[in-house]
Amino acid sequence: MALALAGSVQVPASTAMLPAGSIVPTDGQRSTARKIGRILEDQHYSRAAIDDKLSDVVYQRYLEFLDGQRSYFLASDISDFNIYRFRFGDMIRTGNIDPAYVIFGRFQQRNRERMQQALALLQTEPDWTLNETFEFDRTKAAWPADQATMDELWRKRVKNDALSLMLTGKTWPEAADILRKRYERVLRRVDQVTGEDVFENLMNAYARAFDPHSSYFSPRSSEEYRIQMSLNYEGIGASLQLVDDYVTIMSVLEGGPAAVAGTLKNNDRIIGVGQGHEGAFTDVIGWRLDDVVQLIRGKAGTIVRLQVLPAGAAPGSGEKLLEFTRNRVTLEAQAAHKEVKSVVRNGRTLKIGVITVPGFYQDIAAQNAGDQNYRSTTRDVLKLINQLKAEKIDGLVIDLRNDGGGYLPEATALTGLFIDHGPVVQLRDTTGRLEVLDDPQSGAAYDGPLAVLVDRLSASASEIFAGAIQDYHRGVILGQTTFGKGTVQNLVSLDRWSADKNDNGQLTVTIGKFYRVTGESTQHRGVQPDVPLASVLDTKEIGESALESALPWDRIAGVPFKASTSPAPPVAALATEEGERAQHDPDYKWLVSDIAAIDSVREQHTVSLNLKTRREERARMEHERLERENARRAAKSLPPLKSVEELEKTKDEAADVVLEQASQVMADMVIGVHPQTPQQKTARADGAPGTAD
Repeated sequence: MALALAGSVQVPASTAMLPAGSIVPTDGQRSTARKIGRILEDQHYSRAAIDDKLSDVVYQRYLEFLDGQRSYFLASDISDFNIYRFRFGDMIRTGNIDPAYVIFGRFQQRNRERMQQALALLQTEPDWTLNETFEFDRTKAAWPADQATMDELWRKRVKNDALSLMLTGKTWPEAADILRKRYERVLRRVDQVTGEDVFENLMNAYARAFDPHSSYFSPRSSEEYRIQMSLNYEGIGASLQLVDDYVTIMSVLEGGPAAVAGTLKNNDRIIGVGQGHEGAFTDVIGWRLDDVVQLIRGKAGTIVRLQVLPAGAAPGSGEKLLEFTRNRVTLEAQAAHKEVKSVVRNGRTLKIGVITVPGFYQDIAAQNAGDQNYRSTTRDVLKLINQLKAEKIDGLVIDLRNDGGGYLPEATALTGLFIDHGPVVQLRDTTGRLEVLDDPQSGAAYDGPLAVLVDRLSASASEIFAGAIQDYHRGVILGQTTFGKGTVQNLVSLDRWSADKNDNGQLTVTIGKFYRVTGESTQHRGVQPDVPLASVLDTKEIGESALESALPWDRIAGVPFKASTSPAPPVAALATEEGERAQHDPDYKWLVSDIAAIDSVREQHTVSLNLKTRREERARMEHERLERENARRAAKSLPPLKSVEELEKTKDEAADVVLEQASQVMADMVIGVHPQTPQQKTARADGAPGTAD
């Protein structure tokens, strides 16, 4: 038992030893911690116990959350904390989570010390001629042995921060001024951390010790999760960001109250928030962004007033007083959307429809309330399919790149739009019980040529959909091996066991694993593409296989299903054709060479702190980047760019190279794949009509 091990070396920690004003756990958080411990042990798929072994893992996770780069705690701090490492198991059972707050109190102290040192270092310009290096990736480094070692680490860190600014053309006084403001902001943020923040980090250390996808959401984070799942919230409809202590308008969302009023502009800065027609204004300069967001959001139909400093106006200038009636705001940018690509083959212009699916969402609250027009991924995609069919597309690409998943029923329902009927995925729960989840509706909404574009960030529900399309031989999978998240989570409201009326947040617990209809798990291994396409994402650094505590891959028996009776796409021929095309396509060759350059940078863990050396390195990298771009332009008979500055101005106009290649593969599927001569391939790569025999 953890108690026996801990009891022989440790007296109980108490937050009473913290300075006055320090963050301490509330009675409600102690109670919630006990609930979370019971739920994790009772409901998690692994059925793991929070014993000494897991206690040590939780302890390490907690330290990583606080100081993953090992740049604040000293080795002596860790030595002090080590007496707690086997107490974390008992802590969550008893609710005596004080040791974690003692550790956090030390972290706050070290954070203040480091920022004060950083500010002091800005008083003297560094010696840029010294040949020394800075280790910027310290995740595997030892904790600094003593104060002198820590001071030296931060001397180099501040020097690197300044050097990075000077490489952009700043002088030392300008760089020092920028960093001074940055470090002062960090110092203020140290004292804006709340008990809710500390508790959320601590509970996530427990949840992530079980697996990477079990998580605790504080009440505030729970609301953000609900917004992501429903794609709507009640407020004024503006995207905000903290810039130099000012909450700044980054964009106004179409259809929201702010857009309808037309009075709020990009880069306007909010300096005060008032409730109702006559409520007093609260000065919000220097506040945390999420605290300001909470003041602005509110129930639809209520009034919020903003004091706004217009974009570009100096502090102290006259502000605007704006009043808005809050309403429901829809996050259209995160909803499924479409476009049509044109590909010329054999004198014929093919129309390739593309539907991008950023996530698997459903407005559950609206559905439960009887709203017949509730939003969901499947409903939105069905509308887009019908629109594309009306445009007489020749083939369809479903773009799931960067789609991390979402609501499980949407994965099966979306699959059902492309197959007639049948099982989509198998689910095994904590007890070992198997459930087969079927396509919920007979008949397919689209039965034409289909491809699914994925990358390493396509996960969970995306992998269920892609795996089912592949297993049914319904379409071709393009891109990169997917993330490999083959687990399912259950959302548990922690208020269910609470007698009080407080919001205690919610817990997502991994309660099962997904298996394809063939019996193969997507866990760890992901979905393999039929036709690989290049990606800047590193599979060694991103994906389930790169995460600690990830559940293993396995396999179960398959279930009967009826694959598509249409002629199977010639996968091998498609891959060969794409490989040949990639060798001649200037855009694709540019992408591959750019990825190689990125990979070489990824291998570095240190940088020089010699200004001349860094300038030479930067100049070399920019020259190589310009050469790669001009090689691409020359192959396309475009005029060369003369400088990196010109390149920066044109980069936003660059095409989505991978999507263009996916459209080409779909064109191959539509016309049929036949061997081409090198001259014909080159003609197609250059944009001229190709020949299809």
